[in-house]
This record gives sequence, structure tokens and C-alpha cells, in this order.
Amino acid sequence: MRFISVLVVGAAVSGGVANAQTNAPATSKGYMEGVAQSAFGNVVSQSFGAEMGVRVAAPLEIFVEGGRMRDVAAPDIGVAAQQIAGFLSRTQTGVSYRVKQPVTFVAAGVKFEMPVRSNLQPYVMAGGGIAKVQQDVTFAIGGTDVTGNMAQYGVVLGSDLSGHFTKAMATFGGGIGWWMWQQLVVDFQYRYGRIFAEDQGISVGRAGIGVGVRF
Repeated sequence: MRFISVLVVGAAVSGGVANAQTNAPATSKGYMEGVAQSAFGNVVSQSFGAEMGVRVAAPLEIFVEGGRMRDVAAPDIGVAAQQIAGFLSRTQTGVSYRVKQPVTFVAAGVKFEMPVRSNLQPYVMAGGGIAKVQQDVTFAIGGTDVTGNMAQYGVVLGSDLSGHFTKAMATFGGGIGWWMWQQLVVDFQYRYGRIFAEDQGISVGRAGIGVGVRF
């Protein structure tokens, strides 16, 4: 909530100095934008992607977004990796490991724009889609990666530490679009996503900025 409040104040100040001719028209056909965000949940990382939308009625747009979050690693994968590292440490020295869960996702839904006569456009949105979660876990002994040769140490990595899975994802959010100049739009945004993994759901917040055009 604090983050959203800062966005509202910042966008309002920026909008106040914008030229009146940059105000968005009452309606537009749609938009396209590139997005860069900070992703935070179990860990802090980054997210990059793109979003586009098409207007279906005066306050409503259908949106589609896609992107990649660099890491959303849930606690259980870290615990499992630590157990394997502990087993290796019984017979080996200099054991280390790294855990990441990058996510590639696509989602679609509805965006509701609040009616205002300004070059600032507040909105809320909700949708759903799918997320592919990669189990990116590596083990090293004495600085040498041995992930591909774990069998020689009596270890077989299960699906909880290797491969990938694809699950449904829900997304909600909001923000303020700033009609900056002609067709150029800056989108101050927040998104919340929930990936419905089998053992433990993964929640990720994404806060950042989108830059694109309306047409």
C-alpha cells in the first residue's frame, strides 16, 4: 500500500506539469508497452516483459502480458537442496549449492480504467494464465559443478530439484498510466501473482514501470 501511495503522489506531480495537449482522449483503441519491474516474495529479483491491451468498452480493456521473473525460489526447494548438500558433506569437502526458480509466464484478463478527465489514468486489473517454473539447482564440490554427475556420489535429484513444471497463475494489480506526450505513455504499476504449485503456492509481487504507446 505504501508503494502504491508513492506512485499516486509521484504521478500526480508529474501530471501537473504536463502540457494540456498531452491529455489522453476519452477513448483509445489500445496500447503496447515494455515492462521492467522489481519482483519480490520469497526472494527479491527482477522481472521483464511486455503488455498489450485492446479496448472493448469505454472503461474496459482486455490485456495480455508475458514476461520472465528471474527468481521466485520457495523455501521448500532451499530446504531440499540443503539436505542434499549435507549428505554430500559427509564424504566430500567444499560442498556448496545454488538455488533459483526462474519463471516464464503469460496471462490475460480485464483492466478497468477509472473515468477521469486528466492525462493521468488510474486503473485496476485482474486475470489469469500459466507459469512455467524452472527448478534451477546446482551443486559444486571444491568449486567444480557436479550437478550432472550426482550419481557417482550416490545421489539422484528428484523433480523437486530438477526439471520444470507448468501451473495456473492468477494475477491482480493496479497503477496509474501517465499520458506523457502524444502517444507516449508511462505506466506506474503494481502486480500481484499467485502460482498454484502442488506442494506450496508461490506468491510474487511485481512493482515497476512500463513505457509504451497508445493508439
